[in-house]
Amino acid sequence: MIARAQLKDPELLGAVLQQGRLQKGFSQRELAAQLGVSQKWVWEMEQGKPGLLMERLFRMLQATDVKLYAEIETGTGDPR
Repeated sequence: MIARAQLKDPELLGAVLQQGRLQKGFSQRELAAQLGVSQKWVWEMEQGKPGLLMERLFRMLQATDVKLYAEIETGTGDPR
């Protein structure tokens, strides 16, 4: 099954990223190590912490009436 969400703001994007991480069975620390970033960066992304790029991205999406969607496969069995 696939869950789909329209991403209207950084907070919703963060929540969807967190769900994806949890579905894969990763801790924030494990995902950070895989990505080569800090655990704090993963936490900030999942919290939808505003940043210049994020703010501009969502303003541009709104101004151009472009919709951004994310899909997560649910119930896939093996978490990795």
